[in-house]
Amino acid sequence: MSVTNLALAYDGNGTNQSFSKAKKMLEHQVYQDHRETIYCGAHFNAKKKISPPQGFRTSKHIKRAKKVEWEHIVPAENFGRAYSEWRDGNALCVNNKGKSFKGRKCAEKVNSQYRYMQADMFNLFPAIGAVNAMRSNYNFTLLPSVVSEFGSCQMKIDNKKSEPPVSARGRIARTYMYMDKTYPKYAMSKQQRQLMNAWDKTYPVSRWECERVKRIQTLQKNQNPITQSRCEAAGFWNK
Repeated sequence: MSVTNLALAYDGNGTNQSFSKAKKMLEHQVYQDHRETIYCGAHFNAKKKISPPQGFRTSKHIKRAKKVEWEHIVPAENFGRAYSEWRDGNALCVNNKGKSFKGRKCAEKVNSQYRYMQADMFNLFPAIGAVNAMRSNYNFTLLPSVVSEFGSCQMKIDNKKSEPPVSARGRIARTYMYMDKTYPKYAMSKQQRQLMNAWDKTYPVSRWECERVKRIQTLQKNQNPITQSRCEAAGFWNK
């Protein structure tokens, strides 16, 4: 980001450095009465067990298809590589056999800024584990000629790109916009920004999206002005 953009950036997560704690808070204090995954609309129970929608199928990651996982909409790797510990390692990143390591484990071990970013609940959504696994760290785009591998769930993945179902696009767009505006370590490409701006305008907020953001703001103690402004305009914020 430029100096100007830094001056206009929003405050990010500054209350919780634990990804594990973030997931538990989402399970018990945000999604406790709305247990539905973002991509496929699958329901999950208090034990994280998935009830897939009719017609859903997957030929890969069968075990992971049975449980809910918490998906980074902006993948951890996509912002994690901005940290030197992820790319190059650190003197403190040595295992009990004396071997150096880098990547996510090193960034998580050494860099508190990365931990706060990784645990930001605005960027975490429930997903069927198999879908989360296959989406990997791929950027979103449009794949009009691709057929979904998930049957009735229109989540398309091909050639290290992914196209989400229409029902998820608005939430995805506003999450990308929040992360881009909040964390100087992350910036969308020009192409990605154009797509997310278009999706934000085309797919408006729902009452649940607004309620979700309200709950996270209360727990995490920072604002999400991107989504809040859309909720206020739609008349959902004070209801």
